[in-house]
Amino acid sequence: MTHQLTPQTLQQGVQALVKRDPTFANVVDSYDLPPFWQRDEGFPTLIHIILEQQVSLASAHAAFKRLKTRCCPLTPKSFLTLSDVELKQIGFSRQKTSYGRGLANAVLDQTLELDTLATLSDQDVREQLTRIKGIGVWTANIYLLMALKRPDIWPKGDLALQSAIQQLRGYAQRPTSDEAQVISEAWRPWRAVAARLLWHFYLSERRQSYP
Repeated sequence: MTHQLTPQTLQQGVQALVKRDPTFANVVDSYDLPPFWQRDEGFPTLIHIILEQQVSLASAHAAFKRLKTRCCPLTPKSFLTLSDVELKQIGFSRQKTSYGRGLANAVLDQTLELDTLATLSDQDVREQLTRIKGIGVWTANIYLLMALKRPDIWPKGDLALQSAIQQLRGYAQRPTSDEAQVISEAWRPWRAVAARLLWHFYLSERRQSYP
């Protein structure tokens, strides 16, 4: 089992899950393999994930594009030059402005050393990230899954995943965050691959693409 997903190990994980759970066989039969989604490690990606908290991917992506246009390159220092008014115009709520500033300052004063995260265990990465106000477990897990490409991460609290499980399994109600996490235990050590398959299904059913 590798520490980081690659296109090859993603395919290996899909094959293991398809054998184990017919739910995933249906996804692959209908929509083929999920794309190998990934994001760069570092400050910009964490800002992007903060923007994605509790809003649609599309609106967060639009705000992130505006931010990158205003801050080129997007660094902690350049982010901190923006006023609250400018950040609001870009699409930051007051709360997310505070979170972004806190993250930028933590990187600058080395409270958070982003360059070392790739060398740490999943749990140690979570502990490092969630010390920063505004970075909860979901945000940390998305970073682990998309930027560090860890294979066994379940982003608890992701509503798209819960909706996909409901639809694929024909549940009358969307499973709760806790219920979805219990379901995901059967998919170890490929929970991140299961999440990618479920996102792939969710987006494909809605004819949406991952920004």
